[in-house]
Amino acid sequence: MNVFADAFAWIFSPERLSGSLPLPLAVGQHLAFTFGAVAIAAIIAIPLGWLIGHTGRGREIAVALSGAARALPSLGLVVLLVLVLGVVHKTEAAMVAFVLLAIPSILAGAYAGFEAIDRTVIDAGRAVGMTGWQVLWKIEVPLGLPLLIGGLRSATLQVVATVTIAAYVGLGGIGFFIIQGIQLRSFPQILGSSLIVVVLALALDGLFALLQRLVVPRGVAGRDARRQGERSGARASAVRAAAS
Repeated sequence: MNVFADAFAWIFSPERLSGSLPLPLAVGQHLAFTFGAVAIAAIIAIPLGWLIGHTGRGREIAVALSGAARALPSLGLVVLLVLVLGVVHKTEAAMVAFVLLAIPSILAGAYAGFEAIDRTVIDAGRAVGMTGWQVLWKIEVPLGLPLLIGGLRSATLQVVATVTIAAYVGLGGIGFFIIQGIQLRSFPQILGSSLIVVVLALALDGLFALLQRLVVPRGVAGRDARRQGERSGARASAVRAAAS
């Protein structure tokens, strides 16, 4: 426990508020990279995912490209892009790597949300005279939103953990303290900065989990609750029957 006590002492030391990179500034840089990369990836992946889910075309290509993007080593990609684009554009190089990391999860969440919709609901919408755009915005988008938020949640967690490598090319963030701690052989600093990344990831995960519950349409939530109640009642009846 002394190790964790030393790590917390490092985090809350007054020295973290001064120096070349104060801890609050490093946290801000870390979150800026995270939200920036996820936002850019969302702008690219959500319309593409909705198009795939709405038309049912191109899913195999999207899956193949997503798998290839997931296989790319983030650190190697950042270093390669810095070498290609030049040190002057190292921020852009890092953002490209983080965006590529975030796209697969968001893309999968976007088209999977549409694919999970009961087709009878869409057919009913068309039967009452809805146009393709009305089906998209009034049925598919609202019903597919929970899985899309799940994709954004997964992408955010992946990026917030990976942004630590931005410090490897001198871009700051929490990774700066991890790399500096390795060089100084300061285990409290390494553990303390790692704990900050963990706390950020847990906080963001909790926010997205709450948002994912809030975006579930009330009718769907009520239906799921009724189904859960019916299943619970059936299990209780089975238990009573077995007991008798």
